[in-house]
Amino acid sequence: MSNRLFKSVIYQMKEVVSREFGVVDARGTIIACSNIEKEGQQMQQVPANLQDTYKPIFFNGCAYQLIKKKNRVEYLIFIAGEDETAEKYCSLLAISFSNIKQYYDEKYDKGNFIKNTILDNILPGDVSIKAKELHLQTNIPRVVFLIRVLENNNFHVHDIIQNMFPAKNKDFIIAVDEQNIVLVKEMKKGAQLKDSEKISRSIVDTLNTEGLIKAYVGIGTVGENISDLAKSYKEAQVAMEVGKVFDTEKYIMSYQNLGIGRLIYQLPTTLCELFLKEVFQKKSIDALDSETILTIQKFFENNLNVSETSRQLYVHRNTLVYRLDKIQKLTGLDLRTFDDAIIFKVAMMVKKYLDSSPMKI
Repeated sequence: MSNRLFKSVIYQMKEVVSREFGVVDARGTIIACSNIEKEGQQMQQVPANLQDTYKPIFFNGCAYQLIKKKNRVEYLIFIAGEDETAEKYCSLLAISFSNIKQYYDEKYDKGNFIKNTILDNILPGDVSIKAKELHLQTNIPRVVFLIRVLENNNFHVHDIIQNMFPAKNKDFIIAVDEQNIVLVKEMKKGAQLKDSEKISRSIVDTLNTEGLIKAYVGIGTVGENISDLAKSYKEAQVAMEVGKVFDTEKYIMSYQNLGIGRLIYQLPTTLCELFLKEVFQKKSIDALDSETILTIQKFFENNLNVSETSRQLYVHRNTLVYRLDKIQKLTGLDLRTFDDAIIFKVAMMVKKYLDSSPMKI
C-alpha cells in the first residue's frame, strides 16, 4: 500500500523535478522511481557511511538520504546529481516521503491503531468504524497483558515476545516505554482467567529462560469487543500497581483477583491514615515487632487456626495463645474473633498501601 502511495507522489512530482529520483526499500529494491523502467530493480551500490548521517551524501553520481524509524532503516531516497540542487531536492524529498509514510502508518497501520485504542487516543464511537476500515474483527474476545521489565532492554524483550506470538494480524505487541510492553492477545470464545494466567506464566518463564530477564505481568479482563481494549489496559495497569503493593512476591497479577486490595488502592491517603488512628487507639501498628507480625501473618494464612499456626511456627500452643493475648493488650483487637481479625487484616493492608506511596492511575 505504501509503495503505491510513493509511486503516485513520484509520478505527480516528476514533471516538476527534472532529474531522475526514487525510493529504495530496506532490502535495496527500487520500489518507486520517476524512471518506471527501474522499478523493481536492485540498487547495486550505496555509500557505506550513509547510516552515520541524516544529511544527503553524494556517491556515484547521485545524492542519497535515509528515512529511519527508531534507528531502523525504512527507505532510501536518491536523486541524480552531485550538486547543491541535488542536495536540496534530496532533503525535500526525504522530508516529504517521511511525512507521507507517517501519515500512512497512522491511518492504515493496525498496530498503531491498537496502540491508540488502548491509550484512549481514539473516540469510543470511532473505534469500531476504524477497525472495520482496517479489516479487524470487532467482536472477538481479547485480553490486554501489561509486561514490565526492570532492565532497560525493551527491544530484546519485544523480539522475544514477538517470537512467542507471531500472528501479527491477531496478536499485537506494543512498546509503551522503556520498561513496559503491552500484549493484546486474541482469545477463544469462553476464555477464562486460568487461560490468561497460563499465557502470563509462559511469558515470565520464557523471558527468564531465554533472556535472563525478570518480568512482571498485569492481566486485564477479557473484552468482548475491540472498544473494550482501553478498559482492559487500564485494568492491567491497576493489577500491576496494586499487586506490587499487596503481593510483592508475585510475578503475575490479575485484576479479577485483586480483591479488597483494589478497594483500598482507590481510597484517599488521608482517609487511610484516619482509619489506622481509629483502629489502633492504644498503640500504633509500628509498635509490633517482627516476631509478632510473623505470628499474625501465619495466623491469617491458617484461617485463625491456633493449632496449625503453632505447628508451623514450631512453638507450643500456649506460647501462641500468649502472643495473641499480648497483641490484644497492645491493639485492643482479639484476632481469634472474626470481626477483629478482619479489621486487623484490612489495617495491615492499609499500612502497606501508605508505606508504598503508590502512583494513582
